[in-house]
Amino acid sequence: MDSSIQVADLPAMRGARWITDSFRLFGAAPFVWISLCLSWIGVTFGLLLVPILGGPVASFLQPAFAASFAVIAYRQSRGERIGASDLFIGFRHNFRALINLGAVFATVMLGIFLVGMMMGLPLGPQSADPGAFEEYVKQVEEKRWIVLSCFGALVLLKAVLWFAPQLIAFHGMGTVQSIRWSAYAAVSNIGALLVYGLLLYGIFYLSLLTFPWVFGLAVAIPVAAISGYVGYRDVFEGVKAP
Repeated sequence: MDSSIQVADLPAMRGARWITDSFRLFGAAPFVWISLCLSWIGVTFGLLLVPILGGPVASFLQPAFAASFAVIAYRQSRGERIGASDLFIGFRHNFRALINLGAVFATVMLGIFLVGMMMGLPLGPQSADPGAFEEYVKQVEEKRWIVLSCFGALVLLKAVLWFAPQLIAFHGMGTVQSIRWSAYAAVSNIGALLVYGLLLYGIFYLSLLTFPWVFGLAVAIPVAAISGYVGYRDVFEGVKAP
């Protein structure tokens, strides 16, 4: 690995600061971040409506959007002006590596679901009939260990790749190199990631309890988008301007 890059070994409770620092950045420009996230969601769902190719393209582009959010948060933290038009700014930084990262994530995720299906993972109700939903709930309870195993594998995959888009955008890394460094950083800071993940889950859970819940998500989603940069900034020393 590149000796010029340093990975901090942070205490577990440092993950809580990733959330609080993300709230601060969001609070400084809430409407900009809400606009950015609404645009991102709109583009993603728009692609998903495109037959055949829409789903894969949307999946492949997600690391590029993550890179955009990181670059925007970086510029905001330096006092620079940010706007909703910056949504695609991350696409200018090693775009091919970001697309390849999206392909890796989508392929592994598909593999997890295929293995789960082979083991009997219930995918959903067969119809809109209430009886079909009750039968699906029963299947989930019977196959709980498979559901939890697949969920755990997806969480692990997300944790391993969590720093990769930022490494590609800020350090110009290739896909494989970014995955290696991201995995190393995740293992070195597993406690902080666990605290961060639990707190973020709690924020989303509470946001769904608000009325109307869309207001809660209007805060939770931007905070999650910003936190990718905040965690990266804390773990990797000497952030270089892209």
